[in-house]
Amino acid sequence: MEPIQPKRPIKEPSLLDALIPLIVLALLISAAVYLFGNAAMDGPLQVALIFSALTAALIVLKNGHSWDEVAEAGRKGVSSVVSAIFILFAIGALIGAWNMAGTIPTLVYYGIMVVDPDWFYPAAFLVCALISFAIGSSWTTAGTIGVGLVGLAIMVGVSPEITAGAVISGAYVGEKMSPLSETAILAAQLTDTPIHTHLRAQAWSSGPALVIALIGFVIFGAMNGTAGASEALIDSELGALSQLFAISPWTLLPVVLLVALSVLKVPASLAIAASALSAAILAPILQSEAVLRFIDAPDLPAVAAHVKAGWQVMATGFEAKSGLAQVDSLLSRGGMASMLPTIWLILGALVFGSLLDEFGLLLKLVTPLIARAESTGALVATVVGSAMGLNVVAGDQYVAVVLPARIFSAEFRTRGLASSNLSRAVADGGSVTSPLIPWNSCGAYMAAVLGVPTLVYLPFCLFNIASPLVTLVIGYTGWRILRRDEAPDAVGAA
Repeated sequence: MEPIQPKRPIKEPSLLDALIPLIVLALLISAAVYLFGNAAMDGPLQVALIFSALTAALIVLKNGHSWDEVAEAGRKGVSSVVSAIFILFAIGALIGAWNMAGTIPTLVYYGIMVVDPDWFYPAAFLVCALISFAIGSSWTTAGTIGVGLVGLAIMVGVSPEITAGAVISGAYVGEKMSPLSETAILAAQLTDTPIHTHLRAQAWSSGPALVIALIGFVIFGAMNGTAGASEALIDSELGALSQLFAISPWTLLPVVLLVALSVLKVPASLAIAASALSAAILAPILQSEAVLRFIDAPDLPAVAAHVKAGWQVMATGFEAKSGLAQVDSLLSRGGMASMLPTIWLILGALVFGSLLDEFGLLLKLVTPLIARAESTGALVATVVGSAMGLNVVAGDQYVAVVLPARIFSAEFRTRGLASSNLSRAVADGGSVTSPLIPWNSCGAYMAAVLGVPTLVYLPFCLFNIASPLVTLVIGYTGWRILRRDEAPDAVGAA
């Protein structure tokens, strides 16, 4: 019988322990961006995150924890993002299938005929805001209508980078303000705030941020919109689209199906996958020539070729061969395989964040900040800053919402502040800033589906930038900061 090995004593992490992984992360990410530029997303950032996670693991082991505990913490981090991985794969399949079925070409074709480049950016912002509010999902909005709008921007000669910012800004209006939004519901539940109380509190930061963003996109349109593509180029692009695909309202049926399933609250991955499958089934009916041209398998019977095309387009994406670079770059996209670098990035970020959270390294950093936040404004700023920081180090907006809501709840109660103040600060710091971080699950997703690197679209995410700034103004001025006895339907109000 083997002797029982005594367990090593567990040491509490020091402040230096908590700082070292963040310093390593900052150095490696800076080096990756400097050496590789936008191509850092293709692997170098993932390597930086994995080595940062290994650094955190070594510190955890030094403090007396076992490797089994480290592995379990990593497993928890990975398991928390399984649903997001299914959504990513479904979106990859959808983009490829929508291209082959003519859905995206039809959206772009009709859009070119009616769009005014001077008003393109505010229109893209408002369309995405309305859709995201109706369905409560920023990911679904950006991965469907957003893809078409960025493609349309390329075709009409306006900036795809500004358009991506407008799409993401609009998508996060609904993420914050829709009663169907998962993150809005989560922020309300974790802070013991009724959902409608939370949404009313959100309106005081989201309303001004929306107006600021809309004015900004109008200005961008006035400055950039008139520099669109020439009429001759647009005519050639329209001609190429109509030659490659049968442009018809029938090709929009997968869009109708997706919206209907989303409104019915079908889980996002299932709704997106159903829309992708419907497009793959419709493609041989509506776009038989395009399908056979794509699959290029003359030896196969027609039915087998159509099945192979649908299978392949969902696996590796669609490829167009129009001869026009703008058209081919728009349509040659999608497939589940295209999402693998994004999933790699998300997994690395979540393992790193889980280690920091599970073994008290994050709490070691946050606790001194709470002690120093003497005023209400400073407390709100600490919540917003902590949530934004968690988006950076933990790589997931749910972590950035959940942890500050838990950590700061007691402090807000002690100071007599209504819980809606906390729920608003958590959402404005954690939810809307998540797509601004390249290795965050949201930032990686948006870059993958829109085809614009995170750091390139970041300056144009006006709503996402304005929302936390407005919340800071509210905190420091005291405007709309409610006490617990002033919140009429807050849970636990005095």
